[in-house]
Amino acid sequence: MADAFSPVTIGPVTLRNRFIRSGANEMMVRDCKPTQSLVELHGAIARGGIGMTTLAYIAVSMDGRTFEHQGVLNAASVPHYRAVCDAVHAEGAKISAQITHAGSFVQHKSLSTPRAMSASAGIDQMGVMMGRFFQREMTREEMKKVTQEFVDTAERAAEAGFDAVEIHMGHGYLLNQFISPLSNKRKDEFGGSAENRVRFPAEVMAAVKQAVGSRMAVLAKMNLMDSAKGGQTVAEGIVTAKALEAAGADMLVLTAGRNIESVWQIFGSPMPYDDLAEMQSGLFAKLQFKILKANTPKSLKFSEMYLLDAARQVRAAVNTKLAYLGGVQSLKGAETALDDGFDAVVMARALVHDPELVNRFRADPEHHSGCIACNRCVAAMYGPAGTYCPLVDNPVDPRLNKIFAGEEIEHAT
Repeated sequence: MADAFSPVTIGPVTLRNRFIRSGANEMMVRDCKPTQSLVELHGAIARGGIGMTTLAYIAVSMDGRTFEHQGVLNAASVPHYRAVCDAVHAEGAKISAQITHAGSFVQHKSLSTPRAMSASAGIDQMGVMMGRFFQREMTREEMKKVTQEFVDTAERAAEAGFDAVEIHMGHGYLLNQFISPLSNKRKDEFGGSAENRVRFPAEVMAAVKQAVGSRMAVLAKMNLMDSAKGGQTVAEGIVTAKALEAAGADMLVLTAGRNIESVWQIFGSPMPYDDLAEMQSGLFAKLQFKILKANTPKSLKFSEMYLLDAARQVRAAVNTKLAYLGGVQSLKGAETALDDGFDAVVMARALVHDPELVNRFRADPEHHSGCIACNRCVAAMYGPAGTYCPLVDNPVDPRLNKIFAGEEIEHAT
């Protein structure tokens, strides 16, 4: 049986064990810089025994943000991100920066252009809430510019002290907008077949790997499948994995689902759409969550290791290191994935519920996470405090009560 507490080497970086905290949006940022809350959250997860923790969704440019305050790695924010890295390193863990570009998945009005860019032109499904009804097809020159933005962001991540970068290519963000046939309708060499659709994301991977690969591990988070009619299949996911392997990926983190068409598949359980709708001020935004609720399979129930069957198919097809993500809640589950040939396991909600989880697994191999996959931590993310587990009486961040009371939180320094 595989040892989940044995070290694993990813590119030039060695983790103390096989557990990785997933890049799951914390929303603990202000003015595009991390806050002290983010330092404390990831410091607590590192102290809890994780091998590597991932800071979620750091945009490669201001236009690459999904949210107004989304983190951006630039000259002004590097010292703030260095504080997060220092806190994690002090606890003996490694830290990764998840970097991405939203493309047309933008929920603010501060774009520098009237239309968001995407793989293809057409209706901007997210932009309609902001009064942007159409998106534009990226040009080749824009692809080159965005590739350089990914490279520049990876370079700044190295400067800030990150051990790895994870390029987000799933869930409907820009690079996934190329990979998925749901959004890529191009007729040129970047559209059509699965091999063509992954061409631009693979170019980004190769450029980042060439720039920082000798100093940092370079990972990609990619969809196994879209789980929506007309979307990417597992067979096409294997094509994506092979292309990213050829481009130099040190590890692939396997996920599934899209933020609009099949968000339920990302989490493997129903979303608290009523809670999310209540948190919205606009009628259209409230209606959107009602529609998403109606599109969730009625029979959907959480099952531990819910992506394992699909992930095994990719494991059989590629040689690069793979990280299993999807409902790991026990040491037994982690060991099952490792015995199947995966090199690491990735968790998010279970660590929001209990940042000490990895240490608890080590102390008691029979311990099982108390997370019930209700996804209320996702709804909490949209509140003023950022993500936390509403089931826990004393959240990780002791400042939460002050934040809810309206007190400003300082930036990490």
